[in-house]
Amino acid sequence: MVTSTHETSHRIFQDHPEVLTPVFEALGLPPPAKAIIEALTPDATEIKPLERRVDTVLKVEPSEGDGFLIALEAQTARTPGKGCSWSYYVAYLHAKFGMPVLLVAVCRDRPTASWAAGPFECRVGTWTTQSTRPFVLGPANVPEITDETAVAREPALATLSAIVHSDSPNAPAILGMVARGMRALDKATAKYWCEWLEVGLENTPVRETWRELEKMVATYFPGRGTLFEETYLEGKAEGKAEGKAEGKAEGKAEGKTEAILRVLEKRAVPVSEATRDRITACTDLDTLTLWFDRSLTATTAEDLFVEK
Repeated sequence: MVTSTHETSHRIFQDHPEVLTPVFEALGLPPPAKAIIEALTPDATEIKPLERRVDTVLKVEPSEGDGFLIALEAQTARTPGKGCSWSYYVAYLHAKFGMPVLLVAVCRDRPTASWAAGPFECRVGTWTTQSTRPFVLGPANVPEITDETAVAREPALATLSAIVHSDSPNAPAILGMVARGMRALDKATAKYWCEWLEVGLENTPVRETWRELEKMVATYFPGRGTLFEETYLEGKAEGKAEGKAEGKAEGKAEGKTEAILRVLEKRAVPVSEATRDRITACTDLDTLTLWFDRSLTATTAEDLFVEK
């Protein structure tokens, strides 16, 4: 099942590839200098109805040296058959793009991380035809946040760290450190990262701890029930008769519209005036939710409206 924690754990790499730093550090490789990193389509479907979709695929083109792909998979538990899927992803992406592939599994608990490291082998007897060994990004190699000044310097990495260590006994202390560090950020930036973290912690026992720590308003992830969204919707309902569903629906629609445009902007997807007008004119919540989900992977704004 796709959860908010799952989505946040890989989507953060699409918008903020700087959080790849611990991957390169753990591999003993210097981060690619002046590299161009772009998100590619995660669709690995070949023949319907079989559909395979990598969580996030990034193409790294350093200013010096050969380019490569990073296939990111957010894994919150052991999943039967996942090793076969991962082997397929690596082979497919290698064949399609003609570039070497680094498979990275993002895990937030040590048992899952240990399992995800593989190797996942295709063998007959003693002969191994194929072996897939993901690189695991998890509690063992993502440092815990112990300095609130680090949050202001690297909010993306701090957010990822808090999510990865959300099952740790130190999770409440880590979240407290992150909350204090975010006070140094401007309001818009702090709001943005606070919501990333709340959505990323949705399926963890410390989500309520974080909700007690965040004190800001407005929304970025519509329909996720975050503190920001609740505050925003309450504000939209102010001055209206209590219990009027249309007022709340209007607030939700506006919140979702803003979120769609915000995601497209952050992902540098151009939006024409006509497309912007179409999005802002829509008031149907189901349609807006569909468009928001598509905005997370769309390569053009028009991809939001494609009938599938």
